[in-house]
Amino acid sequence: MYFSDDLSSFRALVCGSTQGIGRAIAEELAGRGATVTLLARNEASLREVAAALPATHGQTHDYLTADFSAPDLLAEQLQAYLHQHPAGFHILINNTGGPAGGPLLDAPVEAFRAAFDQHLVCNHLLAQALVPGMKAAGYGRIINIISTSVKQPLPNLGVSNTIRGAVASWAKTLANEVAGFGITVNNVLPGATLTQRHTSLIAKKVEQTGQSIDDIEAGMLRLIPAGRFGQAAEVAAAAAFLASPAAGYITGTNVPVDGGRTSSL
Repeated sequence: MYFSDDLSSFRALVCGSTQGIGRAIAEELAGRGATVTLLARNEASLREVAAALPATHGQTHDYLTADFSAPDLLAEQLQAYLHQHPAGFHILINNTGGPAGGPLLDAPVEAFRAAFDQHLVCNHLLAQALVPGMKAAGYGRIINIISTSVKQPLPNLGVSNTIRGAVASWAKTLANEVAGFGITVNNVLPGATLTQRHTSLIAKKVEQTGQSIDDIEAGMLRLIPAGRFGQAAEVAAAAAFLASPAAGYITGTNVPVDGGRTSSL
């Protein structure tokens, strides 16, 4: 039996999609034919990225301006959008910037609350809004871009390790609840990927340790069997596969895209 990776009949909502992994996923889905709605907080960047997305299948891409630091407002804005676009979405890419680095015990309690809202709560609100339409269509793909820390906590990322684990457990629970409706829920776990976050984390290590950028990168690369950092497009390719009909029997799992760095299966 042949399963196509053509997404030309599907609509996708891609969060955090003006840069990095989110933008790469939006480009990959659009390149495979999906009609993409970008979601981020900077309208100027959204307008620019939407205009540059591939549209070889005649798609008309658009965007929704929202801020994940205000979950209730996000829910209101999404409902207003769905009222104007009742067809809804077949694909949801949950993706937003990670919490700031630092030791766990140094983190203020508010940092956990803010990260919980921006990651788990916003993911949940988006799923609540979109799953009814996915059920009606008999097709849904919810893909959460989180971190390899759900398998192996990463040093100096205390808040991120904690919140990413919560999102992974939320996703597994949701996957079991919606599988019978043709909806899958999976997590993509990027490793060290060349994005702005990667650059900022290295800069913080430089500040904390006094080491050079080259020395820090060399130390990171020694932990990666592939011997290099990942590209955002490589993470996007994994997400696009999970969004396709070909991945219909894959649900409730974590897919690391990390060059082999994670030491567990």
